[in-house]
This record gives sequence, structure tokens and C-alpha cells, in this order.
Amino acid sequence: MLTNPSQALIRNSKYFHQHNVLVLNYEADTFAHQCLEFAENITALALDFNHHLTLSSYANNKLQCYFGHQLPDSLVDTKFDTVIIYFAKAKPLMGYLLQLAAQHLRIDGQLMIVGENKGGIKSIDKLTPDYYSPPIKQDNARHCLVYVSYLTQVAPRLSISDWVSQYSLDTPQGKLQICNVVGVFSEKRLDQGTELLLLHLPNNLHGRVLDFGCGAGVITAALLKANPKLAMECIDINAMALLSCELTLAANNMHAKIYPSDGFHQIDGQFDAIISNPPFHDGLASTTDIATQFVKASAISLAPKGVWQIVANRHLPYADTIATHFGKVNVLAENNKYKLYFHQR
Repeated sequence: MLTNPSQALIRNSKYFHQHNVLVLNYEADTFAHQCLEFAENITALALDFNHHLTLSSYANNKLQCYFGHQLPDSLVDTKFDTVIIYFAKAKPLMGYLLQLAAQHLRIDGQLMIVGENKGGIKSIDKLTPDYYSPPIKQDNARHCLVYVSYLTQVAPRLSISDWVSQYSLDTPQGKLQICNVVGVFSEKRLDQGTELLLLHLPNNLHGRVLDFGCGAGVITAALLKANPKLAMECIDINAMALLSCELTLAANNMHAKIYPSDGFHQIDGQFDAIISNPPFHDGLASTTDIATQFVKASAISLAPKGVWQIVANRHLPYADTIATHFGKVNVLAENNKYKLYFHQR
């Protein structure tokens, strides 16, 4: 089943008929594969690891699938006839995607942008850099808009440093340098949930520790600040978050294993501790399924005598799920918005 933006693109397949096409920030469907009915070749770059997994099983000699914040070095100079961008739910990310697209378009190459009417795409004319022609609306279908623009001049070379903000953050464990790549949630102060978590970190952690949904790496950096000997592993589904975490740890001269994982599916073995401010959003929608699956997988992945500690919004139904999979609910601390759950085997 194609998402509404993908259906809108299929309606406009005449624009990329027999083109070599790059698809950026695509959604959890097989549009890029179905594109081969019209296009000559497709290269697809996912910023969401789940979306990459959805498509990658269809890869062949005419469909190349990648996950990350940019294409691999072997393709850095590759040019395409058309680049398709799915409008980013985090609007600040669009500037990055538009510059990335320009790195891979030939002059006069075609840019197509698709997005849901309520997702911010109507602002695309204000977001598009002047090295493109003004975007023109070509279709309004499936509650989505499709715009077309053309690369009119060579764009500035893309440098990740231009899209990273760095700032000092005071934590209970000490001062840290945080790097935040555009599109990743990371305020220049501790959010209330993470602050509650860091105020009550266990002081006896050892061995292999998992930071699930690591984001910009604040929790991992705080843990390593308190105990540099921890074997930290940081997982996230978002390519920009993983890059942020990598840069944050480098800025603090810290080291951890950082890799993408769709839930717990890409991890191996058990952990001596799982510490997290877990995500509970799928796109723009809040979902309880993420919370349920996280607790269930945590119980399987926690080693004997292991420590499990998370912070979560009070309204999320963690208590019943924790009781089901851990046998007991321990609320270590709470405030008017968050609860801190703790379990030790």
C-alpha cells in the first residue's frame, strides 16, 4: 500500500519517465520499486531505518537502496535527471534536503517535492534556495501537493558542519558539549524528562549499557561522563540522530558503538543496563504500540541482575506493560509530567 504522497507521485510519473531518479527521505512503502515502471533507474536514500528496511528487499540492478544522512562516498559526484524529496515532517530539515538534492542534480535537472497539505509543504516557495527556479505546483491530489522546480546554477558544496549546532549543556554528571544536526530534537537545555532521568541515574552501572533512541547522545554522554568504562551502545532509527550522537561523543572525547536499529531487531545479546528516554512517536502521531513493544523487548534483552531505567510521559500506559513483562512496577521518581520507572533483576 502506497502512502498518499507516493500515490500523488505515481499520478505524476510523466515528469520522471525514463529518468535516472534519486528519491530522498522516502516513506514506509515501495514507491521507489514501483517507480521502475516509469523511470530508467532509481537510487533511494532513507533517513528512517524502518523505511529503508521496507524497501531494501526489492533492491536490484536498477534500484539501489541506502540509509544515512547522505549517499555513500562512491556516489558523491553522481548526477541525476530528477531528484524527488518527500517533504520533511521536521521543517528545518528541508533546507538540508534541498541542498543535498542540488549536489546530485545536473544543471537544469528536475526537482520534485511532494507532501501532505497539512504537513507544511505550502511553505516550499519560501524554503527553496535561489539556485533553484521557483517551485510550481503541478498537482493537488490524495490530500497532497506536488511541486516541480529546476536547478538553475551550481549549489554551494554541502558541508555537514553548516547544519550542526553545538552548545554546552549542564547536567548532574557535569558539563557536556552537545551537537545537534538539523531535524533532531535537542533543546539547548535539558528537557524535563531527561533531566529527571539524569538526576536519578544509578551509580553502580557496569558492563554493556544500551541507550535506546539515543537522539543527540545526551544520555550516553552523561553516562560516560559519570563512568567512562561503560561499554555503551547507542541505537536510533533516524540517520540524523545517529550522526548527532556520533558528533556529540566526538566533541566530548568519548566512544560508543552507534548503529541503526528498528526497535531491538538489529541488536544482539543482552545488556547489563538499558537506560532510555524512549521515543513514542511514529512521524507526527503518538502511539502506544511503540511503548508496549519497547518494554517487551527490553525484558528479553536485559541480563540477569541488569538495571532497566526509563523516563516517560505520565499519560503513556507503561505501568501495566511493565507489570506484565517485568512482574513489578517501581516508580523511582515523578513530577507533574513524567514518571521514572526502574527495575533491577
